Amino acid sequence: MAKLTKNQKLSQSLIDKEKLYTLTEASALVKEITKTKFDASVDLDVRLGIDPRKSNQMVRGVVSLPHGTGKQTRVLVLCTPDKEAEAKEAGADYVGLDEFIEKIKAGWTDVDVIITMPSVMGKVGQLGRILGPRGLMPNPKSGTVTMEIGKAVKEVKQGKIDFKVDKTGIIHTSIGKVSFEPQQIVENAREFINVVNKLKPAAAKGTYIKSVYLSSTMSPGIKIDPKGIDD
Repeated sequence: MAKLTKNQKLSQSLIDKEKLYTLTEASALVKEITKTKFDASVDLDVRLGIDPRKSNQMVRGVVSLPHGTGKQTRVLVLCTPDKEAEAKEAGADYVGLDEFIEKIKAGWTDVDVIITMPSVMGKVGQLGRILGPRGLMPNPKSGTVTMEIGKAVKEVKQGKIDFKVDKTGIIHTSIGKVSFEPQQIVENAREFINVVNKLKPAAAKGTYIKSVYLSSTMSPGIKIDPKGIDD
């Protein structure tokens, strides 16, 4: 087992492992325990009482965080020429079609989100093996396959994120930066958890949200009382 650094020991000493924190308490504490020299991401891990192997218990959705993620999101729009101006005006970082499809086939995936339109999904679909494993494949459910290209780009740039439960029943997501005010972290986390609650599958039985942990890059996790989300 690797030795803990001085900062890691200090961070761990500030967390009461027997306590279930309210979201307000955890949002203030995550700033206190983060000792990185860079502006670390604030992450949320939500364990759900579902069986992700069953299609009728899959949880996937999108949420617009009130204060954004604090990250610069690089957006590629794959569209026909008549939509290029709309995409550029909305703030897309890369806009085009065939040249970017060839670039991706050659191994380029240096973007965070890809937005496209229904009429070119035939071409984009060829990239499934490359984009799928990286979570970059456009999907109508996440709003990344749409004719409203400009609107989709603006929403992503302003903090709209796509999330999906993993095979162990956990949703991992970033909801901000340590430089955020505690109240901004609270409001982003609350909005995210409220959306997850609304997506509870009808087939899910028993406790839906089993545990919630808040952490930052390289910090220990702070266990939050699921009933204390509004405190």
